[in-house]
Amino acid sequence: MNKPNIVYLLLDDLGPYELSCLGHPTLETPNLDRLIQSGMRFENAYSGAPVCAPARSALMTGQHTGHTSVRGNLGGIPLLKEDFTAAQMLKDAGYATGGFGKWGCGDAGTDGVPEKHGFDLFYGYYHQVHAHTYFTGYLWRNGERVDLEEGAYSQYLIQDEAKRFIRQNRDRPFFCYLPYTPPHGRFEIPDSDPGWAQYRDRPWEEGPRRRAAMISMVDRHAGEILDLLDELNLTENTLLLFASDNGGGREFNDFFKPNREMKGAKGNLYEGGIRVPFAARWPGRIEPNSVCAFPTYFPDFLPTAAEIAGAPLPPNMDGVSIAPSFLGESERQTERGFLYWEYRRVANWQKQTYAERGLQQAVRQGKWKIARMSLDEPFELYDLENDPNETTDLAGEHPQLAAEMARLADASHTPPPPQKEPEMPPGRRFR
Repeated sequence: MNKPNIVYLLLDDLGPYELSCLGHPTLETPNLDRLIQSGMRFENAYSGAPVCAPARSALMTGQHTGHTSVRGNLGGIPLLKEDFTAAQMLKDAGYATGGFGKWGCGDAGTDGVPEKHGFDLFYGYYHQVHAHTYFTGYLWRNGERVDLEEGAYSQYLIQDEAKRFIRQNRDRPFFCYLPYTPPHGRFEIPDSDPGWAQYRDRPWEEGPRRRAAMISMVDRHAGEILDLLDELNLTENTLLLFASDNGGGREFNDFFKPNREMKGAKGNLYEGGIRVPFAARWPGRIEPNSVCAFPTYFPDFLPTAAEIAGAPLPPNMDGVSIAPSFLGESERQTERGFLYWEYRRVANWQKQTYAERGLQQAVRQGKWKIARMSLDEPFELYDLENDPNETTDLAGEHPQLAAEMARLADASHTPPPPQKEPEMPPGRRFR
């Protein structure tokens, strides 16, 4: 069989329960429902971080946030020149590689830009703050600034470029990375979009209505990708993965309840900050309407892609391939020891030492999870099997277990690389 294509659809700030197939009472996502129901849904799926830049770094490098280069969320912290990515691995294995949307792992003029990390083509935003604006004056194509006509809507252009890439590479294996920006950032959508027609008359404030419309729009775009694969007879030879880059935010809890009753939200390491929707679809290979309980997170993507593509696995990976789980070969699924996350919210994260405040840490091992929101707080211990919403701290009842898991957290942290966000060029504006 030919090497399968790999498509990774990554939405921005979509909560783990903002899908109609999971019973959401307000939002309608028929195409994402179709994607999920025709494949396997992972019910214990996590991002690599509770915010976008380090999550994307973990996804690309296969390393958790105690090891990956981009650990802050300032917007311009770059991958290092020597960082090896899933895109580079797949390019070396003979894949055409394209990315379309929001990069977040290095701005123009740095070593972190996607074209220096394995992408034949990247079109969209480099700096994540720039990606907050949909009616922008420009996007980037492989290091070249592309000025846009006034009133141009970036997501439409990004979608068109992604579909063009798939068409152009239909006769060879390709990796199409789709880190769409909606529904994050400014809640902007053209009044002419069908998504706005669907929600504009709801009795809500405009912000929630616009965000709901953006979810509808990106659901439609997901459907266009599914339909294009069908049209080109590529569906049965394409592994399609779908996720969100972190847990849902707090701002629209009253309307959307993106995390349901989970503790926390985007920006912290409780379940609400790092749990995400995740599904794998590969007709004929992955059982439709199936569910997997195996815990997985973003560092697993690179090892999984390596197995699917028959590519050599680089050293120092923190993830494991989950291909055995979704291919129905669970008997050969590598059991990981634990999952680890860290995140520092302070702006001057590069200047702080590990002993200082500000670092959040979490470890999941089997059904157990420890978490703390700063280094001067003790770890809390939760039994996720019986308490998925982290309501009861059991550290006092199981002090030895909490201490053993705390040692795993300590061993998983390495100092971040000596880099910082590059200075913004004079006069640079994200418009």
